[in-house]
Amino acid sequence: MSEIVNPAPFHWHCRHTWRTASYNTLWCLIGCSIGDMGTILFFQLSGIDWPVLAIMTLAIINGLLTSIMLETVILARQMALKAAFKTAIGMSLISMLAMEIAMNMVDYAITGGAKLTLAVLPLMWTAGFLAPLPYNYWRLKKYSKACH
Repeated sequence: MSEIVNPAPFHWHCRHTWRTASYNTLWCLIGCSIGDMGTILFFQLSGIDWPVLAIMTLAIINGLLTSIMLETVILARQMALKAAFKTAIGMSLISMLAMEIAMNMVDYAITGGAKLTLAVLPLMWTAGFLAPLPYNYWRLKKYSKACH
């Protein structure tokens, strides 16, 4: 009769996992920020009169796309381009959406939305980093799967 071995219980105290989750989250933040903030900056500088919600929705979509593109480029160094793209597409949308929504909520709360200032950027990046971090840790620790 074989003995069933129970895995160690989940906990939030692994420094190695926090470091790995933080590293992965930072790469996602860079990718998401390029598309998100680039979109907001475009509308801010061009003066195109769109509703704030429309700009922020487009910014979130562009943030997701640039994050996927950046991850594809990074992974293409380790695997074939097609496999890298499939892996990047399979990243956790929960994590990326949490990041994007957190950044845009901070922007909206401080500036009224769709406006970048030097004062709001660090706050947006902090919120965008912290919002998905516990989920990324949990996913990595529980399933040994990084979402980025």
